[in-house]
Amino acid sequence: MLSERAYDFGLKAPHLVNRRDITLLTKDIAGVIDLPAEITMIIHAAGSPDNRLHASDPLKVMRTITMGTEALLSSASRLPNLSKILNISSGLIYGSRNTDSREFNSCGQESFSFNNAYIEAKRYAETLCSVYGNQYKLNIINIRPYAFVGPYQLVDRPWAINNFIGDYLNDCPIRILGDGETVRSYMYPSDMSLWILKLLADGHAGQSYNLGNPTPITLKSLAEKIASAMHKKLPVQVKYYQDHSLRNSRFVPDVSKAHNELGLKVTVEIDEALEHTLLWNLSQYNSVKN
Repeated sequence: MLSERAYDFGLKAPHLVNRRDITLLTKDIAGVIDLPAEITMIIHAAGSPDNRLHASDPLKVMRTITMGTEALLSSASRLPNLSKILNISSGLIYGSRNTDSREFNSCGQESFSFNNAYIEAKRYAETLCSVYGNQYKLNIINIRPYAFVGPYQLVDRPWAINNFIGDYLNDCPIRILGDGETVRSYMYPSDMSLWILKLLADGHAGQSYNLGNPTPITLKSLAEKIASAMHKKLPVQVKYYQDHSLRNSRFVPDVSKAHNELGLKVTVEIDEALEHTLLWNLSQYNSVKN
């Protein structure tokens, strides 16, 4: 019998749930004691990047990441045939930077701030992976995801591109909260999935790799692309903040390590990614309306 969460996933992705080679199990990651003995590879991605949860319940966020990672690694250390663990970390661990971050560039955050609970928990989880890898001879790699856009990503999530798509679906002006010069980059899920599987199979143990699209785009340019997509001509509205510290942030990865070591590259750039994403959202939006 599927749990409520697994049932919800089944409604969203029946093409995956109904496969014979996929079994859904639901359990609090922090309560994991034993894993099935036949497991040979693990992708550990438990945790939420939703910054609304980070603000409303930072303690839960930290416990899920820190206690969950330790419980998983402890269980994994007893698996007889385990060959690789891939830990999903975050590109946010690099802190606030105005240059594209490489894997050896990192800096701590202000510890006396609950806003950094997610970031510091992810940093700690990476350290746990290093310790378990060394002490129990586990082959573990970290990947640090950046930003993504594609189907199944809900438009009510608190990220600019999701809000832009929501405005587009409702034929509203595309609203930018800020000065529009914030710089981001977006990877499409097909590239993300390929990279994750390649890194799981061939990534070097004890190493960290950035995961994302290295091509930057300002939020203003992104909003303009969405506003004019598929023959629409929606207006773009910029709402400026007085707080200058919120302006001109940059969140773009340097992925030369993944490219040079494993030959990985982005195959779906932003224009194609937006087209696929908007078409998928339009199909979902129209089916609900009808």
